[in-house]
Amino acid sequence: MLPVVLDTNVFVAALRSGGGASRLVLRRALGGDLQALFGNALWTEYLDVMGRPVWGDASTVEERQVVLAALASKARWVTVYYGWRPNLPDEGDNHLIELALAGGAHAIVTHNLRDLRGGELRLGGLRVLTPAQCLKELI
Repeated sequence: MLPVVLDTNVFVAALRSGGGASRLVLRRALGGDLQALFGNALWTEYLDVMGRPVWGDASTVEERQVVLAALASKARWVTVYYGWRPNLPDEGDNHLIELALAGGAHAIVTHNLRDLRGGELRLGGLRVLTPAQCLKELI
């Protein structure tokens, strides 16, 4: 299993669409090809997004909770002991890089490439990929 950090926007896109790369990435994580990493900050963000009005009619709260529970059962919990603070344009995204580094992730999978690639700190081989890039380059 390849460890990756799945940004919440990928989870939302996967459950809002009937197909597409985000849905395939989520299926790969549920199927064991990818291992989602969770830490305190990301888990809190997932729980917060569950209650936001971004879902439309694509899924019910109960369905989203079932999928998140299934993802969590396949995921690996990572404790972040060191804050890198890579100075991303959105301070709220720094935790994704910290989680990826602490968990040895191959990539952060997100639709927010511009902000996550915009930090001042360069972190070696850590990749930031869209779901389509993840499917093409990692699997």
